[in-house]
Amino acid sequence: MDGGNADYEMDIIEEATGKLPAIRGLDFMNGDFDGVVQRAKEWHEQGGIVTIMWHTGVNGRGYTESLNDNPDFDLILTEGTPEYEAMIANWDQAAEALTELRDAGIPVIWRPFHEFDGQWFWWGKGGADNFIKLWQMMYDYFTDEYNLTKLIWCLGYSGSVRDGWYPGDEYCDIIGSDSYDSFANNTNKNGWDRLHNVTDADKPLALHECGIVPS
Repeated sequence: MDGGNADYEMDIIEEATGKLPAIRGLDFMNGDFDGVVQRAKEWHEQGGIVTIMWHTGVNGRGYTESLNDNPDFDLILTEGTPEYEAMIANWDQAAEALTELRDAGIPVIWRPFHEFDGQWFWWGKGGADNFIKLWQMMYDYFTDEYNLTKLIWCLGYSGSVRDGWYPGDEYCDIIGSDSYDSFANNTNKNGWDRLHNVTDADKPLALHECGIVPS
């Protein structure tokens, strides 16, 4: 937020173009579940599409923890361990917020664990196999325990779109990439082309974070 105004980016876009974008991206970062739910409801009421991501540590907080945490994946992926239970307690907060949006009839494009194959966030530090288990675990937990069957799951690669990190066709709805290539006039076409090779299934593709607007 800028000066306490959560809408400052939307205000800049509307002032410059006279319009608001169709999709608004929100983030549960720093445990802002109530704030994100409220902004999502307001955006939906205006006719907009909501997408939510989550910078979090293993057990909570925000961007710093998402980068610095370095968990033991054998422990956090094993049901019944204190490490697993602490992580799940954090997930419960997000699931409860998403349940509130579900009950309000608001579709959500859900994009957790983004840029996983870059391995700079904790959820990628255990390598591809552990990430796949983590992603599938969250998908099953949110679906089975919270009945969040209408979430639109967006699998967000880094700009590299590395091989071997795909959790399976049944575990995602959209496949995308964050494109922050620093080269001038480069819209990360190589990454876009690689998205087409992730699966043979007919999945929508997206560049969901763009350093340079694609042509």
